[in-house]
Amino acid sequence: MGLLAGKNGLIFGIANDHSIGYAIAEAAVAHGARIGVNYQNERLERRVRPLADQLGAALCAPCDATDDGQLDVFFAQAAAVFEGRLDFVVHSLAFARKDDLSGDFADTSRDGFALAMDVSAYSLVALCQRAAPLFTHGGSVVALSYIGAERVIGNYNVMGPAKAALEASVKYLAYGLGPKGVRVNTLSAGPIKTLAARGIPGFSDMLAATAQATPLRRNVDRTEVANSAVFLLSDLSSGVTGETLHVDGGFHIMGKALPLPTAAGPDPQGDADA
Repeated sequence: MGLLAGKNGLIFGIANDHSIGYAIAEAAVAHGARIGVNYQNERLERRVRPLADQLGAALCAPCDATDDGQLDVFFAQAAAVFEGRLDFVVHSLAFARKDDLSGDFADTSRDGFALAMDVSAYSLVALCQRAAPLFTHGGSVVALSYIGAERVIGNYNVMGPAKAALEASVKYLAYGLGPKGVRVNTLSAGPIKTLAARGIPGFSDMLAATAQATPLRRNVDRTEVANSAVFLLSDLSSGVTGETLHVDGGFHIMGKALPLPTAAGPDPQGDADA
């Protein structure tokens, strides 16, 4: 039996089959979970629905996590499909406008800052509000973050404060939901080529510099992040909550500065996650 046998979960933010969200979904299913997934719009449905079919997802439906009405409908569908019980939720959602990921952080627009915060941080709160009544036997929530929440990373800009807000929200959610037996944790993954990474100027330089600086002298891959997610979603981590687990080859322990990437524009090879 797998570590998630008999568990029901929702995974938000699958972009394509190279995304971290998809890797987590694949690992969760391999460990026996029944899952539901969302897609934001019709364009993303063309990518996500075939993947949901491959995974045998019990639910695949539209849901923009910034729209309260769509969230209500999606969770009502989830309640019906999973007979009123959820065991886990994965939050793999983040977004910032390209213009707010380069140049001087002081030039970040007010609406750009608010958008990054809404999609990348508040959406976790919105998911937990609706998932909480369905965690009838306790549960686990895992959100995805990055070292840019803790340290300045060149050209990460507005996403740094957004991820910092996400990590702080995880701690407060862990405190609030703890009495219900719900654990909330963060996975801080090393840089991985995803759709979101395309928006970070000089991402290839960042990837190479990180590999040189880590104790393992390499970057991590999606499978390693997914395996760590399964641990946090499973009963093996029953005593862990409010934690940020770094899956970055040890980069976070190093004092060596990461060279600022050049402003060469988005990496054309990046693909996957929100």
